[in-house]
Amino acid sequence: MKKITVIIERSADSFSAYAQNIDGVYGMGDTVSEAKESALNGIKLLKEYNDSENVPEILKGPYEVIFKMDIESFFNYYNGIFTKAGLEKITGINQRQLQHYSSGLKKPRSEQKRKIETALHNLGLELMCLEL
Repeated sequence: MKKITVIIERSADSFSAYAQNIDGVYGMGDTVSEAKESALNGIKLLKEYNDSENVPEILKGPYEVIFKMDIESFFNYYNGIFTKAGLEKITGINQRQLQHYSSGLKKPRSEQKRKIETALHNLGLELMCLEL
């Protein structure tokens, strides 16, 4: 299945979104959810208001939308939900290093990003199997 990658970034007062592999798809909102919805609406409008020959090939047929956030935006958006201590526990990355990433002081290497992403996905899978 074809994948559309939408990047979500934090600005001073809102969140913006843009499709990495389709020109002309943008969105924004006060929250990540609003930015996602706005970008999805942008894809819908692109398909709706263009002739089929002007619609990007990736939008013809089934596709999947993947949302990506930079590390700094992720930490700031989920601040209060994920503590540095909790993230240290699931990622194995010390709190000081995580603080550097969340402040933008340092950018994580691709290996560190993968480690954080894998830990979050594993946590999500574990929580999806949990019943209360």
